[in-house]
Amino acid sequence: MKASALAKRADTLLSPRPSRFTAPTSVDAIMVEERAAAFTKRSIKTSAKLAGLKMVVSMCDLTTLEGKDTPGKVAYLCRKALQPIEAKYDVPSCAAVCVYPNMVKYARKFLGDVSPVNIAAVATGFPSGQYPLRTKLEEVRRTVADGADEIDMVIDRCAFLAGDHAKVFDEIAATKEACGPVHLKVILETGELVTYDNVRLASEIAMQAGGDFIKTSTGKVSPAATMPVTLVMLEAIRDYFFATGIRIGMKPAGGIRTSKQALAYLVMVKETLGDDWLNPQMFRFGASTLVNDVLMQIAKQVDGNYQGSDYFSLP
Repeated sequence: MKASALAKRADTLLSPRPSRFTAPTSVDAIMVEERAAAFTKRSIKTSAKLAGLKMVVSMCDLTTLEGKDTPGKVAYLCRKALQPIEAKYDVPSCAAVCVYPNMVKYARKFLGDVSPVNIAAVATGFPSGQYPLRTKLEEVRRTVADGADEIDMVIDRCAFLAGDHAKVFDEIAATKEACGPVHLKVILETGELVTYDNVRLASEIAMQAGGDFIKTSTGKVSPAATMPVTLVMLEAIRDYFFATGIRIGMKPAGGIRTSKQALAYLVMVKETLGDDWLNPQMFRFGASTLVNDVLMQIAKQVDGNYQGSDYFSLP
């Protein structure tokens, strides 16, 4: 980020919160859905497809968020993130592993202090967000101290849907402060926000309050990421950039399972935000099952034939 953009970002975070939060205009649902559907019809072939598939791998946050997670499972996930497939395929590392706070120390032990793979941790009472703010902030500080590079927080949907947008803003701002130098991804849980207008407004609040990324979902609620919802959020990012010069990242999570879907998302990002967002620093996929399908497609492109799913390790 350039110095001028950093200065603007600091001014934004130090300024008082807006007195009212209203989306600039009502979202045209028909247009959003038609435009999102159009991206799924694009055809990408040959070398461009292979490059796109490798880019998808580099943008994936390999995720395990289960009650039965163990240190061994987290180490296995880290190993796969570092080298998703045999070296001969020339596939980059994944962007991050995403785990529960208690698993961060095990991921850090495996990856070491310097790694191409970041450690992301869900926090602030994931997935419900229904915890006291003091408890949420203590969790964030402890997780950062354990070695997290990124915090994925959930907003208080109860407060948002009740119209208490100032509370949502204040909690995001306080969480950002608790993160220190660590990046903050703000999970909106769009499946519970009901309308595109709410998604747009929640995106605005998250960016104004200091979020470095906005993220669709926890993956625990259906529907999770959808292309129309993601498009609404991308357009909010675009308009925020035009207004402030600050680039905010985007992470759709949950429900993206195939390479075809992932490539359609990349086309949507390119045509909405441009090439500056086509990198792991600005765009991520929350992935558990996606990576293996992408790796199968890469092997097909390189070798000329499919390998069965049994030839790929589980996420």
